[in-house]
Amino acid sequence: MQVSVVLCTHTLERYEYLTDAAESVLAGTYDDVELVLVSDGNEAVHERMQAEYGDHPKVVTDCLDENSGLLTARNHGAAVATGDVVAFLDDDAIACEEWLELLVEAYEAHDAIAVGGRMTPRWEAPDGEPAILPEEFYWLVGVTHRGFGPDGDPDEAGWVRNTMGSNISFRAEVFEDLDGFDVDIGGRKGDNHLQGGEAELSARLRAEYDELVWYVPEATVEHRVFEYRTEADWLLERAFWQGYSKRGMERFVPESTGDEDEFLGRLLTEFAPGRLRELVLRPSPAAALQLLFLFVFTGAVGVGYGYGIVKWG
Repeated sequence: MQVSVVLCTHTLERYEYLTDAAESVLAGTYDDVELVLVSDGNEAVHERMQAEYGDHPKVVTDCLDENSGLLTARNHGAAVATGDVVAFLDDDAIACEEWLELLVEAYEAHDAIAVGGRMTPRWEAPDGEPAILPEEFYWLVGVTHRGFGPDGDPDEAGWVRNTMGSNISFRAEVFEDLDGFDVDIGGRKGDNHLQGGEAELSARLRAEYDELVWYVPEATVEHRVFEYRTEADWLLERAFWQGYSKRGMERFVPESTGDEDEFLGRLLTEFAPGRLRELVLRPSPAAALQLLFLFVFTGAVGVGYGYGIVKWG
């Protein structure tokens, strides 16, 4: 089973990170791999890709005529790819050595048509993990959060609606049959703040095939969390637009939002009370700060969701 990994970028400023991502794929334990590097409308990026990887037997490079956005670039890369499976990795991510091997094992063992793994953080800030970010809100920085997974356990393998977009794969014929990612989630729906390409695609996967995504927690991909993404103002803005995006997706793709409702229920009835009990039993400033921001981020998501209701109805 050949796996084609699609990796896109749009600027030379991120090229060194793309190189790390590409090398993590090529250094992996799974040998039957094709790496598709796509420049999203930047000829200088494409020239550098060709200079560094043009002669590599496992690498294909291509360039869009103009900057068209990540989902368009990914669809283009998937169209260029020749593998039995198409997998997606972001330019600021680093796959573990066994990543593709574990995904392929899952395809074969569970007769799956889509498989994904766990996102783990690589904190780039000098102070490491931000004190204000509870694990329940790791999804704000593109990392698998507490409460994700089958029965809400991120350490358990099993069927889920979708994994994160930087660690998800599909059988190539299925991806083609579904016409790939909906590139108009933001544009056609009327707002570029709408997010959730992998959730929308996985919702269509379920509707068309009555199948879910098999989640492999050991198939890890590190996500670089840059320092600016750990600052309170950035996280709050991110939470707001995530809430807004949830309402937009709920309005336009209603079948794609059930997991968020379930998570909110657990957040309010299990995680928050549990943290409060722990704070009472073992008081600490760190625990108090985490509990405070658990509610602050929840509130920011709620405000964004409310704005979405005003916007979308």
